[in-house]
Amino acid sequence: MKKEMKKFFRKVFETINKPEMRILPGQLAFFLVLSIVPLVALIAAIASNFLVSIESLIELINRTFPKDAAELISQAIGGKSLNLNIVIFYSSAFILASNGPHSMIIGSNLLYKIPDKDLLTRRIKALFMTVVLVLLLIFMLIVPVFGDTIVSMITQFIESDSINHMIKLTYSLLKYPISIFFIFFCVKLLYVMAPDKQIPSKSTTYGAIFTTIAWILTTEIYSFYTEVFAKYNLLYGSIANLIILLLWVYLLSYIFVLGMALNANSEIADHKLKEVK
Repeated sequence: MKKEMKKFFRKVFETINKPEMRILPGQLAFFLVLSIVPLVALIAAIASNFLVSIESLIELINRTFPKDAAELISQAIGGKSLNLNIVIFYSSAFILASNGPHSMIIGSNLLYKIPDKDLLTRRIKALFMTVVLVLLLIFMLIVPVFGDTIVSMITQFIESDSINHMIKLTYSLLKYPISIFFIFFCVKLLYVMAPDKQIPSKSTTYGAIFTTIAWILTTEIYSFYTEVFAKYNLLYGSIANLIILLLWVYLLSYIFVLGMALNANSEIADHKLKEVK
């Protein structure tokens, strides 16, 4: 076990020193920042038409994002109902949001050392990857925020107290593991879809596990850091929340690219080993 951990950290440090790691995370973070507000605002508009309160969505944002970043994003959603103008606006925003996944595609091609496909193919694939991100946000809205309400509604129709207790206990035990698994599944799916060549799904498991765990830990640590130690408002004034959002997204982007790079290194090494054999 100790030997495996040393081998893992050696791979991580070797990957960090790659030239791509100095460029790709910043590029991805830039487009993801452009994508976050349109994605959240789009989901808010859809949610308002399904009688989902904006307050619940803001509660999700407060749970998921660092405090100051959550305040900035929450200001962008106003609970507007869908009409033709809103549909046109958010359709354009959805296309803009696909710049984040499009950057993932270009970055993965560079890491896997494969040529880019034509622009139209990449843009279409980026739209599908954006759908994955939307599904991830919707899932996080339903399970962490409305899961308790849904379970309570179900137990109202069951008279047995023992069965109700069992349902609530099962849900409380499975809520967070299921959420973590779904995040892992979406990250893994993005890793599989991103490169412009077919890669084995199994080869992306390694990086997806690393990214999922690192995302959760980084968000918790960065939230604590910004609340207790960091005083960005002293340096940046009114744009402090934006700086916090940028730094947080950059950290997540760096971890995402690092996980992708670990997958790419393993895939390239396995391919070379097969060629030698």
